[in-house]
Amino acid sequence: MASNISVSVFSDPAVVKPNINMATAAAILFTVLGLGVGVYAFFAGHQHVYGITRMVPWGVLISTYAFFAITSTGLVLLAAIGHAFGGTPLAPLGNRAVYLSIITIFSAFSVIGLELENPWRMLLYNVISPNLTSNIWWMGTLYGLAVGCMLLEFYAILTRRWGAALAIGVLGALAEVGANTNLGAVFATLSARPFWYGAQLPVYFLCSAFLTGSAALILFTNISARMRGRSLDEGSANGVRSAGKILALTIFLVIVATIWRFVSFFTGGTEMAKIAAMNLLTGPMSINFWVFEVILGLVLPLFLLVGTQMKNMSALSAAALMALVGAFFQRYDLVVGGEQVPVFYGWDHLPSYLGYVPSAGELMVVLGGISLTVAGFLLGERIFGRVFGASWHE
Repeated sequence: MASNISVSVFSDPAVVKPNINMATAAAILFTVLGLGVGVYAFFAGHQHVYGITRMVPWGVLISTYAFFAITSTGLVLLAAIGHAFGGTPLAPLGNRAVYLSIITIFSAFSVIGLELENPWRMLLYNVISPNLTSNIWWMGTLYGLAVGCMLLEFYAILTRRWGAALAIGVLGALAEVGANTNLGAVFATLSARPFWYGAQLPVYFLCSAFLTGSAALILFTNISARMRGRSLDEGSANGVRSAGKILALTIFLVIVATIWRFVSFFTGGTEMAKIAAMNLLTGPMSINFWVFEVILGLVLPLFLLVGTQMKNMSALSAAALMALVGAFFQRYDLVVGGEQVPVFYGWDHLPSYLGYVPSAGELMVVLGGISLTVAGFLLGERIFGRVFGASWHE
């Protein structure tokens, strides 16, 4: 069994092309610029750089963190399924899924680290003063455990220690499930925000993880083939089609969950929950909800997947991209929509909806997080390209 780590063994010269080099350099540049604005906010003051307020303390950076963290969970779960059940069509995509899960969770950590005013305190007190009754403590701890497992799993993959990779991967997947559902519980246990409160969100986040994870795996796998100027091999193509079936199923489930969530607001929810729901249905956030979240993110991808029966790779890529864009807006609508109704709604001189518009600084940090994922993917295809090939599993 090989155990030596050598870049020449893993790297794929097929992706060393001028246009790919330029794209990689551009992604790295945008990463530095975007995340650099977040670093600048530590010195200038978050209240001056970001658009959040005391009344709306969580903005687009929190939703972007949730988007990347949930996507990472989906990727690691798909990798675990592919590796644990080697006969499944997902198996040839497992190694790339593990790597992408690492990249997306680091993008999530980058965004949330720059959103917090004192992230070093979180790292310190998470260890020396654990709060076992806190969902946020469990979320951070379990995501930290998951990252360690994913890094060890990927090292085991590089050295072809398949048994160790499988065991560590399953542990990492369980840690991600715990972290993901605790992320949902951060919102679901806040009774002061009726739009979030309830038992649905932890399960909804887990379903969303499969949606965004399968979409990311489809999109990046097809892009990797285009980068090499060739079609996917039969094993990878079958894996992409299987991921497309998972994507179609989870889109359908999210549609059902969304419908019943809004039905519950109007048949037994509180007045504040109804007002928050109306914000998305007919209020200031209705374009976000109907155009980007529902039509672009759910309806069109589902019709495209079912209409092509998951046989056309270009259609699969388009559906995956639309689903990812829609999921980004789903996270944003959930986070911001739950805060825009004042906690003390009904008091004199309080508006129906509190205003929030992402600042240029916040959007730059979001750009930095997205660019980090793109740069990580491009560098990964260059450095570990052969590891992602079907032959590496043999």
